[in-house]
Amino acid sequence: MQPIRLEEILGRERYGAEREAIRRRLIAHKRVRRVSVGDRLTFLFEDRTTVWYQIQEMLWVEHVTDLDAVRSELAVYNQLVPGADEFSTTLLVEIEDQTRIREELQRLIGIDEHVALEIGAGLRVAGVFEAGRQTAERLSAVQYVRFLLDPAARARVAAGAPLALAASHPNHQARAALPEAVRASLVADLTDAAAVDAALASVRDGGGA
Repeated sequence: MQPIRLEEILGRERYGAEREAIRRRLIAHKRVRRVSVGDRLTFLFEDRTTVWYQIQEMLWVEHVTDLDAVRSELAVYNQLVPGADEFSTTLLVEIEDQTRIREELQRLIGIDEHVALEIGAGLRVAGVFEAGRQTAERLSAVQYVRFLLDPAARARVAAGAPLALAASHPNHQARAALPEAVRASLVADLTDAAAVDAALASVRDGGGA
């Protein structure tokens, strides 16, 4: 999947004028990219569209207009765009009771060794967590997790194998089969670059090029 290019970024004036409409389209796009695993973990499968939106929002909120600064942000956020043989996800640890956030996060320390993508029967791909987002005493509520696909795993996904996300942490054990719409969007990530680009155009321009 190609990184976001500078020419794909909307200027501040245009983005501000269309921001609310873009947000609505992005919410609809995310519906087929998001999966909850139990009552604590929510995974968003990133693609060019979700990363583009994060960049645009950051530039808007931070009032970034200098081109060199924009290029720097592109370099940072483009690390979330998945490569050709992987899925890239943002994992949110969601805790409703605000008074228990720290305690509940501590209970999930070590989650980086207990998340896997199941591809069909008998094939599990362990999640690779970004380093530096947890210690022996502390866990960030936002994690970045990649699932690296070898040729056999990639072929299974492309052939339509059912997919599921599983967590096997002692304090959080859950499994969620990916809905067909999510599975189909991930197959497109691997096999249909035109569809990936069309999805971004749809959110960015309302379907136009």
